[in-house]
Amino acid sequence: MPDTKTLKPGWKIWRFDQMATNVNVRIDNPSESGMEHYVGLEHLDSNSLKIRRWGTPDDVEATKLMFKKGDIIFGRRRAYQRKLGVAEFDGICSAHAMVLRARPEVVVPEFLPFFMQSDIFMKRAVEISVGSLSPTINWTALAAQQFELPGLAEQRKLASSLGAIVDSVEKLREANTASETLYERLVLELFAPRRENYRDSDPLSVFPTTWPTLTMEELSRTEAPICYGIVQVGEHDPTGIPTVQIKDLDGDFSGALHRTNEGIESGFSRSRIEPGDVLISVKAIVGDVARVPGHFRGNISRDIARIRPGPGIISDYLVHLLRSAPYRRYMQKYVVGSTRDELSIGTLKKLRVPCPGMKEQESVVALLDEAKLSSARMVERVHLARELAVRFLDEAL
Repeated sequence: MPDTKTLKPGWKIWRFDQMATNVNVRIDNPSESGMEHYVGLEHLDSNSLKIRRWGTPDDVEATKLMFKKGDIIFGRRRAYQRKLGVAEFDGICSAHAMVLRARPEVVVPEFLPFFMQSDIFMKRAVEISVGSLSPTINWTALAAQQFELPGLAEQRKLASSLGAIVDSVEKLREANTASETLYERLVLELFAPRRENYRDSDPLSVFPTTWPTLTMEELSRTEAPICYGIVQVGEHDPTGIPTVQIKDLDGDFSGALHRTNEGIESGFSRSRIEPGDVLISVKAIVGDVARVPGHFRGNISRDIARIRPGPGIISDYLVHLLRSAPYRRYMQKYVVGSTRDELSIGTLKKLRVPCPGMKEQESVVALLDEAKLSSARMVERVHLARELAVRFLDEAL
């Protein structure tokens, strides 16, 4: 409970039910609600007030909640995911959310969503959640929570400043989306200029006719054949060998990796990896790709295959190719498995690879790397802007 002795001048302590109303208008038959939008928890992005995705009432059954434009949709289940959105339209939402509406005599409506994004509110929301598998907040518990708030004039100033930061984040998001779109278009122009000639029997028909095709095995170094990794990595050994798993393929391997006991790893020296190697997931999730960075030495799990490019192909070119939609469509033809997808090592070795001369590969890599770098810069700026908003809000509160 907040201490009244430490309150800043002009601040007061309020129960949450004095700050907001729990709008509990239940809709038993969503398809007959007359609404056009359905917002589920899956449509809410963590740490973002903007709702960018939605479904329709026809997509769902069972009881839902009605909301109005301006209401706050707060994911009361698994509050640690920090899912909170401000509605820009009328609609219905999941019953695993709360629909909240500011009480303007206590809280400026534009300020309340920012307050609920703060660490002060979110930590309390997690603390009062009940249940182990799917912790959920009850309105009765939330209503009784007490928070310190500045006066309405100060709230308006904070909301204005935070709103400006959010506008900047949205503009950066739009720029990032444009960068990603540019990358995808470049990929199609470079790898699939003959898209109108696509044949299901030969997905590689879209690639330039002047590019020769060799098998993956022919393009790999003979002294380091394509192979999968450690069959059973065992328990984590803090002194063991860093071992890349599928979940690590979207990073630079600088984070906390599983470490395999040296005794186990020594039996899989064939699958050790070094800078420049190309890794691709071949089980469960087929087609995730990464290039081993310059600082890394280690091994891989059995769900990943290592490709060590030979002198006829550039590692970065191969990574861009394997990630491209045209080539993934081609690979997908050879994925097997009824309950768990798999691309066998034998099949991977035989996959054909469109491979232009080194100069053209260098040109492709330069163009696509620049497009990727532009997108990465935008993502970084989005993260920095978000951090600025969080710091600003937490310091103000």
